[in-house]
Amino acid sequence: MKTIFSAYRPFTRRTLGGFTLALAGFAAAGAAWSQTSRPLVFTSWGGTTQAAQKKHWIDPYVAAGGVVVMDGPTDYGKFKAMVESGNVVWDVVDVEADFAAKATKDGLLEPIDYSVVDKAQLDPRFAGTHYVGSFSYSFVLGFNKDVYKTSTPDTWADLFDLKKYPGKRTLYKWSAPGVLELALLADGVPADKLYPLDLDRAFKKLDTIKPQVIWWTGGAQSQQLLASGEAPMGMFWNGRVHAIEGSKVNVAASWKQNLAAADVLVVPKGTKNKAAAMKFLAAATSARSQASFATETGYAPINTGSKALMPPAAVKELPEQHVADQINLNMVYWAENREAIAKRWYAWQAQ
Repeated sequence: MKTIFSAYRPFTRRTLGGFTLALAGFAAAGAAWSQTSRPLVFTSWGGTTQAAQKKHWIDPYVAAGGVVVMDGPTDYGKFKAMVESGNVVWDVVDVEADFAAKATKDGLLEPIDYSVVDKAQLDPRFAGTHYVGSFSYSFVLGFNKDVYKTSTPDTWADLFDLKKYPGKRTLYKWSAPGVLELALLADGVPADKLYPLDLDRAFKKLDTIKPQVIWWTGGAQSQQLLASGEAPMGMFWNGRVHAIEGSKVNVAASWKQNLAAADVLVVPKGTKNKAAAMKFLAAATSARSQASFATETGYAPINTGSKALMPPAAVKELPEQHVADQINLNMVYWAENREAIAKRWYAWQAQ
């Protein structure tokens, strides 16, 4: 795999080809659409999360007269290439918060128009100059109970215990907050001493399980690995485990030392659909849209009025119910160190 942008997700020939086809498709469609009528293109991570975003954000927006095309999964290399080439075909993109912080500094994003988006309703942590919250979540230790019948894993240290819990594990492939932190926690680093990250210690710990790791690149793949038992233990976005809990698949999650973070919505610099993008952001971050999305997914809403609209049972499933043992991933640290960490991360993965 050739890395084009070390600080972002790498291109492969397959993804680059898909991007080229996407550009061609949008260009062809553009002959039939005026600049003012081109559909809004919303890009997210696929799987159950994007399906829920469609149901609770896009479908009501379309019912009110909007026109939306969905794409995905989010790819930071594609994002950067679009902006730098001037061929921006994504209008609203769901990204991780640390990427948004770095992209803001790099001039890759349009500023949020808070005359359209109601900033007063939003949790101030997720109302930036160039992004608004999508949802907040936690990385949790997920496991397949049909595989672990006599003893279930409970801590990040268990993830590294190949003697007690043999077999494959699954971790997030990309250079981003989460994996390095859980490795350090598993190695005994106190939560309040995580930053700055001791990279040597983290990679040394990861080396102990590296041959047994299957790397997931998106949420849908992580669910498949967990549900099938191919990788019956690993780190997961809490909503991905929530989506398959209670189904015929016997899975569960441990919230001990859950790692809290957020996804945010951004508008790529140079979009021709900026006005429509801002209207969509206003709709997606409204109290009702956030409440219905959170109720289905188990991810936390970023609108302060949403919880009052949710069933009490759904509120009890949110990550904020586990704050006593929750660790906030440091997005400021990651925004400042993303490129250096990514360079070492991908070199280590390739070894």
